[in-house]
Amino acid sequence: NRDSPLFNSIGTLRISDNNLVIFGQTDVPVWSTNLTGGDVSSPVVAELFDNGNFVLRDSDNDNPDGVLWQSFDFPTDTLLPEMKLGWDVKTGFNRFIRSWKSLDDPSSGDFFFKIETRGFPEIFLWNRDSRLYRSGPWNGIRFSGVPEMQPFDYMVFNFTASKKEVTYSFRVTKKNYYSRLSLSSSGLLQRFTWIETVQNWNLFWYAPKDQCDEYKECGVYSYCDSNTSPVCNCIKGFTPRNPQAWGLRDGSDGCVRKTQLSCEGGDGFVQLKKMKLPDTTASSVDRGIGVKECEQKCLRDCNCTAFANTDIRGGGSGCVIWTGEIFDIRNYAEG
Repeated sequence: NRDSPLFNSIGTLRISDNNLVIFGQTDVPVWSTNLTGGDVSSPVVAELFDNGNFVLRDSDNDNPDGVLWQSFDFPTDTLLPEMKLGWDVKTGFNRFIRSWKSLDDPSSGDFFFKIETRGFPEIFLWNRDSRLYRSGPWNGIRFSGVPEMQPFDYMVFNFTASKKEVTYSFRVTKKNYYSRLSLSSSGLLQRFTWIETVQNWNLFWYAPKDQCDEYKECGVYSYCDSNTSPVCNCIKGFTPRNPQAWGLRDGSDGCVRKTQLSCEGGDGFVQLKKMKLPDTTASSVDRGIGVKECEQKCLRDCNCTAFANTDIRGGGSGCVIWTGEIFDIRNYAEG
């Protein structure tokens, strides 16, 4: 209840009419789970699970799917293990994390981290209405834009894109290991892991990390590489749209084709390696075909500009196709 809290430290949390309700000093409801009706046959209980999830459930039903309300559906600035970030397609419910307003004010801040389901799903970091950073799509092992997300022996990452849900979650598999993903009030996405020996939260990973993590740092048909100067580079076969601005280290105008496409069978592709895939919100996905059919499909469509596997495991499978301009690509020295 971060945006309309109690006026003072006097308050009561209790179950009233099968709802969890917080009452203020004068027994006026300040917040409620607001559930209506339902087939609750026995008294309801509120229970705090070991994973931190606070649930309201029918006292006769301890099935995890039988919860009436759960705090994990309403994250604030932190994603804990087993919490889901993203969409429940059936209910239209979207879970995302949002920063505190400042270091000592937990009300809703300006930054939020939210799954975009259009095209090939990926997660965006926003500052109000502006995109700041993009995770890249899930490639079967990790997000394309997070090479540090290698599989660990104590942590399992999970991304689900089905008719029921489009969600990201993680699980810690070893005792005495703890991890959390938080969004700071200054707009930094940070993963912390708990170091038992020194009793301290260690900063494991953060984003945006450098100039190339900034959304659309370089314009269309170019890629960002933090190891080159300037950081913006035209893809092979393209040249700066505005050479003067490019010379002044401003790559935002991007690049244009040196030779127009013929669309009559004379066109081919250049392979880009170790890249964060371009923005995928306007791409199309076909998980039923492989990379060879994907290439043929792209060649047949004159609007198609690029293609890739949707899943890099086992030699690669699935097909994602970009039509129109491609942008927000970056190169990694490794991975």
